[in-house]
Amino acid sequence: MKPWKAILPIMLSGGLVACSSTPTEETEVQTKPQVEETQPERVDGSDSSTVAEDKLMIESEKEIEQTTPKKEVEPEVKPEPKPEPRPLPKKTVEGKLILGEQEYVRLADLKITTKSRIDTGATTSSLSAVDIVPFERDGKDWVKFKIKHDGVESKEINLPVERWVKVKQSSSDGTDKRAVVSTVIQIGDMREKTEFTLADRTHLKYPVLLGRSFFRDVAVVDVSRKYVQPKPSSK
Repeated sequence: MKPWKAILPIMLSGGLVACSSTPTEETEVQTKPQVEETQPERVDGSDSSTVAEDKLMIESEKEIEQTTPKKEVEPEVKPEPKPEPRPLPKKTVEGKLILGEQEYVRLADLKITTKSRIDTGATTSSLSAVDIVPFERDGKDWVKFKIKHDGVESKEINLPVERWVKVKQSSSDGTDKRAVVSTVIQIGDMREKTEFTLADRTHLKYPVLLGRSFFRDVAVVDVSRKYVQPKPSSK
């Protein structure tokens, strides 16, 4: 048997198969172009990253506000007004005057208002006088003098002598004879007649010195105070 006769049937069967099958259409796979997703632009011109950052900052600030304790504002406390000091008394319960170490006095008969020193160590009161001249009138001792202090000099004054006293001088062993006169003195609302020895006090600070003989029964002295009583009127 010839070889081509064996191959012939195979070739014929293969042709039949090829005729029965239809060619496969090639289909194109269309791939849609990838469109980049873009975030919509904000009206104010900022992009999404800026929005995210802003949101993150706001959330961070809120967290800080929540974690940080808020300081309580204390209400303003207005200081309470200090009570006005109570005025110190000018008289005792018994009605006696309270005198300080210095007081204004008025010599009513002589029409002189001046400062005075209250001396608890002195027995009698003293008045600064210059140009002292004793004389007699109707058989009684009188004296004329002028009150002088700090360059101010009064007119000549004539008063009867109540008595004479001998005063021992502290600077020497001798004594000094002095006239004692009586005149009305006013301190505060009190007017009393009292005795004064006449002496030159121009070298001293006060022209009038008030001793125990004046305030023993009518006043008490508080040496820690000054000018407790009001200044007497010149009228």
